Amino acid sequence: MKKSHHLLTSLCVAVASLTAVAGAQAQSSTSTSNSSWMMSAPGNSYVGLNAGRSDYKLGNGIGVFNHDQGDTAYSINAGSFMNNNFGFEVGYTDFGTVSRAGGNTKANGINLSLIGRVPLGQSFNLLGKLGTTYGRTDVSSAAGSGVTAGSENGFGWSYGIGAEFTFHPQWSAVLEYDEHNLKYAGGSDDKVGIATLGVRYRF
Repeated sequence: MKKSHHLLTSLCVAVASLTAVAGAQAQSSTSTSNSSWMMSAPGNSYVGLNAGRSDYKLGNGIGVFNHDQGDTAYSINAGSFMNNNFGFEVGYTDFGTVSRAGGNTKANGINLSLIGRVPLGQSFNLLGKLGTTYGRTDVSSAAGSGVTAGSENGFGWSYGIGAEFTFHPQWSAVLEYDEHNLKYAGGSDDKVGIATLGVRYRF
């Protein structure tokens, strides 16, 4: 639980830093509105909230046990585009908890990604991301299940694709699918997918 609090605290610091940078850049743009080299013009930074379903791509061990494939998941994120097509994003994801191997498995993590955007008109964008996730997993299991119990954390790769529809100058709806490679007790690692629908506020 303390680890989750540390992750959320780190994310809040990152979001606050990003907001401060974006605000400073927006203020600077009033005096240098013709500067094309600015990292982020007003409207190119955002904060977002997504919710959906996770997909734990994990086995159930040996024996007959309940096996949930996924759970309700959510993520919060903040990003900034350096130009019309490329930028960066930081976010926190809670993948939820699933029953497997006579116990429970849960995971969460902080992600940092390079992001891409391909505009397809004034209101529609295709999205992509590639980065890394510092994740934490907690596994409990029944004796003899063949699944190692314990907690693990570390970095793993991540990627995602999505689509964005802008319905207001500052608001948009986002549909995304992301995969994160997470580490588990016993030295194993595997992917967790997450399909979400969310909203973004641009500033």
